[in-house]
Amino acid sequence: MVGFGAVAALVLVGAIWLWIAHRPDLTWRRVPKSTLAFVGIAALSIIWSNYPASTLLGLAFTLATTFTGISLALCLGWHGFLRALSSALKWVLALSLLFELWVAVFIREPLLPNFVDYGDEKIPMAFYWSRALLFDGGPIEGIVASRNLLAMAALLALILWGCLLASGGMRRAQGIGWVVVAALTYALTRSATVILVSLLVAAALGFALWARRSGPQHRRRVYATATAALVASVALLAVLWNLLLDLFGKGEDLTGRIDIWASVIGLAAERPVLGWGWIGYWMPWAEPYGGLAVRNGVEYLQAHNAWLDVWMQLGIVGLIAFASIVIGALWRSWFLAVDPPRDDRGRVVPHSALALVPLLAMVALIGQSLAESRLLVESGWLLLIAIAWGTKRRQWSPDPLPPMPPARVPRLRARPEARS
Repeated sequence: MVGFGAVAALVLVGAIWLWIAHRPDLTWRRVPKSTLAFVGIAALSIIWSNYPASTLLGLAFTLATTFTGISLALCLGWHGFLRALSSALKWVLALSLLFELWVAVFIREPLLPNFVDYGDEKIPMAFYWSRALLFDGGPIEGIVASRNLLAMAALLALILWGCLLASGGMRRAQGIGWVVVAALTYALTRSATVILVSLLVAAALGFALWARRSGPQHRRRVYATATAALVASVALLAVLWNLLLDLFGKGEDLTGRIDIWASVIGLAAERPVLGWGWIGYWMPWAEPYGGLAVRNGVEYLQAHNAWLDVWMQLGIVGLIAFASIVIGALWRSWFLAVDPPRDDRGRVVPHSALALVPLLAMVALIGQSLAESRLLVESGWLLLIAIAWGTKRRQWSPDPLPPMPPARVPRLRARPEARS
């Protein structure tokens, strides 16, 4: 926690410096009120919290992450934010593969954190930083020490770099190289959760492209088909549930998630309206989180479902505010994706593929939120807030699209002057 706090403090200082340097315009109509409502409810929950000191600490982390997301979105602009996100993902994926390569070549056995003394007790595999399985085809955990988190980073990278390639925002050879890195990382994580999330992203991409071609007057068929596909998918999921569990190597308890969900729902039902108090990360010293989710010797500090987590912490009131943030960001992202900028002749400009990034990222985050609570903390919350504020700002003052890459004009030899 000390190391994490130091890194978080540096990030916050950077966000403050960025804000002071750019001094973004904060017109009231461009502010997503749902964010203020959620943060306000989290702050007020100190009054009724079962663990007020932990609520204060959790609120500090949430406020810092919220401010950082807002600062990045407003100070850098949408395209600047995408460039920064692209650079961050390059570092995460490249260092993860190098780390796993180092473990596989030189360590040649699972690697534990070097600052924890486990004694002679049996150590669960979830505690290892790396399992040294790179040459066995994975799963790998990378520098984030979690295959689900690394797979999510790889999926976001595929979304971003794919759209940048389609828009001409990356050099072709360089872009293809980074897409290969992301695809390789994605495959080596072997994350069942993110594979299912990827199917949702692919479906969203298909419907968004169809809606683009149909135009605003002919989208009823798109919406009707999407609704029918959703109903059919839920029905098919119910019928083939056991087959899917076997396919992805999951037990009937979804790797312990069902038991965790049952415990969380039981606590939420005790305080259904206002919840137990905001905490964000579960802190095991705060009741009732100590020992709430233990499986195979591992104590998990999340509900493995962001929506249940919010219900337990902030009740129905907080859940409504949280849903408002997510639905508002998704709604604005959808229309940004299906109504892209056009040229004077009404044709979609080639680099409008970037307009798909917010929608696809939101679908990925929402899909992940059904199996993980990462949407409430760290990069998940930062991306949600950045998309919510970035898309809200574009409603009133759209950022100009990046200039098209300059065309290569062949150099012509100067014609010799005619002799007199």
